[in-house]
Amino acid sequence: PNSHNTPGASLFYATALMFVAYTGYGRIATLGEEVKNPQKTIPRAIITTMIVVVLLYLLITATVIQLMGAEAFAATLQGEAAPLVMASEILQISWIRWAVSIAAITAMTGVLLNLLLGLSRVLLSMARRSDMPTQFQTIHPSNGSPTKAVWGSFAIIAILLSTGSVQFTWSFSAVTVLIYYAITNLAALRLRGDERRFPAWISLAGLAGCLFLTLWVKAAIWLPAAGVVLAGWVWHAAAIRIARPQND
Repeated sequence: PNSHNTPGASLFYATALMFVAYTGYGRIATLGEEVKNPQKTIPRAIITTMIVVVLLYLLITATVIQLMGAEAFAATLQGEAAPLVMASEILQISWIRWAVSIAAITAMTGVLLNLLLGLSRVLLSMARRSDMPTQFQTIHPSNGSPTKAVWGSFAIIAILLSTGSVQFTWSFSAVTVLIYYAITNLAALRLRGDERRFPAWISLAGLAGCLFLTLWVKAAIWLPAAGVVLAGWVWHAAAIRIARPQND
């Protein structure tokens, strides 16, 4: 189904790619020990943030389409220039292009720092469970930071950037993130009834939706994504096999 020759296929493909833009909000849950009444405050914060971000995305998209037209806007997505940069040139105000560029660099720097913070802690947690090399659980004695996990996260990001293809990096991220959230929903389905805050059908719908959207990403992306998943599964299975004699 990834031919994208129909409006429906294009919509599902775009939805799969845009899924990446809405990731990361779950990290708000890591603040559970620092907020009052986290069971109410954290879900409310996530929902409010999602609504604000969606409205912001829609406002920016509508503004750019109003300036450029739908066909010109679609054409920029296939080129090298960013749509907002092209829209700023239409306004013929020189400083707007620089403002957009500076804002984009600042935003991407923030995203990079957020990725390093989040991914390094994920590596740290997985290393403690032997799902990743145990070297990543090393904590720096002076600042308490998982230094090796941070550098490991940096290496992963650098490898993706070295491909030089925004389309590949974005599509690869979309597939892996969708698989990640599919696993999260699958884990939620395994909760006992007294541990569950929401009906099981919500997790089932999330699992089915994530797997469905992965089908619309280009097939060429599936090979490296499947390789990453397979490597993780092999490592996990090997770690369990090695640890089993010690436990026995």
